[in-house]
Amino acid sequence: MKSMKARVAERGQVTIPKRLRERLGVKPGTVLEFSEEQGKLIAVKAGGLDPVSEVYGCLGRRLNTDAVMARLRGPR
Repeated sequence: MKSMKARVAERGQVTIPKRLRERLGVKPGTVLEFSEEQGKLIAVKAGGLDPVSEVYGCLGRRLNTDAVMARLRGPR
């Protein structure tokens, strides 16, 4: 990919070029981790929450683990 340039603003902000954002899936709210390696600035998409936390509550039920297990096991 051809190199691209962006100017650092007074407050240290940089706009990531649109083509790079689209190619790398960087969207509003994406968290980036910054590091330095041999004088180069490295930005990496931060790992999200652990997989369980990412899907917790996606079914819209407010059940704790004991309630879910009781439903799965049925009456004893």
